[in-house]
Amino acid sequence: MKGKIIVAGIGPGCPEDITPAVLEAVRQADAIVGYKYYFQFIQPYLSEHCECIDTGMKKEKERAQQAFEVAEEGKNVVVISSGDAGIYGMAPLIFEMRGERLEVRGERIEIEVLPGISAFQKAASLLGAPIGHDLCTISLSDLMTPWEVIERRIKAAATGDFVTAIYNPKSHGRYWQLYRLVELFMQERSADTPVGYVHQAGREEQEVKVTTLAQFDPEDVDMFTVILIGNSQSYISDGKIITPRGYYSGEKLEVRGEKPGQQIMMASFHTIASELNRKDYSLGHKWALLHAIHTTADFEMEKILYTDEGAIETLYKKVADGELKTIITDVTMVTSGIRKGALERLGIEAKCYLSDPRVAAMATSLGITRTQAGIRLAVEEHPDALFAFGNAPTALMELCDLIRKGKAHPAGIIAAPVGFVHVCESKHMVKPFKNIPKIIVEGRKGGSNLAATLCNAILTFNDAEQLKPGRDL
Repeated sequence: MKGKIIVAGIGPGCPEDITPAVLEAVRQADAIVGYKYYFQFIQPYLSEHCECIDTGMKKEKERAQQAFEVAEEGKNVVVISSGDAGIYGMAPLIFEMRGERLEVRGERIEIEVLPGISAFQKAASLLGAPIGHDLCTISLSDLMTPWEVIERRIKAAATGDFVTAIYNPKSHGRYWQLYRLVELFMQERSADTPVGYVHQAGREEQEVKVTTLAQFDPEDVDMFTVILIGNSQSYISDGKIITPRGYYSGEKLEVRGEKPGQQIMMASFHTIASELNRKDYSLGHKWALLHAIHTTADFEMEKILYTDEGAIETLYKKVADGELKTIITDVTMVTSGIRKGALERLGIEAKCYLSDPRVAAMATSLGITRTQAGIRLAVEEHPDALFAFGNAPTALMELCDLIRKGKAHPAGIIAAPVGFVHVCESKHMVKPFKNIPKIIVEGRKGGSNLAATLCNAILTFNDAEQLKPGRDL
């Protein structure tokens, strides 16, 4: 009579995490086959007559072979794996070997698999609730899987926005693979994506750490560490990682400080960031670019949006320091598009002089456009404002003339007029002013919506690093 093979997962390493079914199988076993390190976790439950068979590290095929040989003697054998036997464990090998033996010898040994708590599940419980949504696991060991295949899977996980558990992250001989994984994830995920990692989960040496993708140090892990990388919705709260499943609607989002509109905008920004051709833009330029593409759905912005080096950062600092108090726009549509919540929060006034009764009289008497007249009046009262243009190239040209005459010294200029006559020329006229921070939509494209959203990028720059736009919606 043939015996039976039970393939059992004994959990990550503490007695409390071994299931009752596995404990009962161990108690009834005639023989236990496994790597000797794991015998310590089940030793108290073994019967007196149970034989422990160890074949050493990296001897999985030998262990499986011995399990079949013992089972052929009519004994009940338990093959143990840490965690869950079906996740990077012995279960697949046992079934493969049975198929081979059945084909060659015609023998059939009964096999049963008993699940265990996986290391990533134990790590997740210690980190909070990071695996609340779709997830995948990836092993970085290339002993049996070519690195090209592993890298392809890493890219798919990062692009697919899966919560990702990393097994076998690093060893003495494999030191660079984890660095490459972080590099690939940084191309698709924001820098503040939560990362948690647990060393020796469930054992005396257990260490639990929470950080972000940008701050994660691969040197801090080893082969006994499991890493969990959150998705675009994951966040850190009170030192724990939470990945929401989506049960709560606006009420829950507001508890986190994110209203539904902001949640949608955040998801859009993450999508745009993942589709940019370049990932190495400065934070200020990237923040302006994300706003521009979000407003227009036009990825040509990546080619035509120009910002002076540090322009967004400089202008935001002026706002934060109280030096910049006024935004002047060429048309009322730009003013309307600047977030009222941001203006109120920061104590900024956005003004358009087009409806000022003095404008029409000045335009008629001087034979200039109303937008030109509006800029002349604005410069008289607010020569050091941030000037934003989304419609009228003549107004932008007027400001350039006033700067050259020494009558205006703007804090910054947003040059995004749209059209076909004098539009490109007006933008070229702005560029020589080296000491004025400038944001320019090159060529014919532009518009009031673009000028407004670029103002919003400046006002919300302190949200850029965490990629959390839209709090003033």
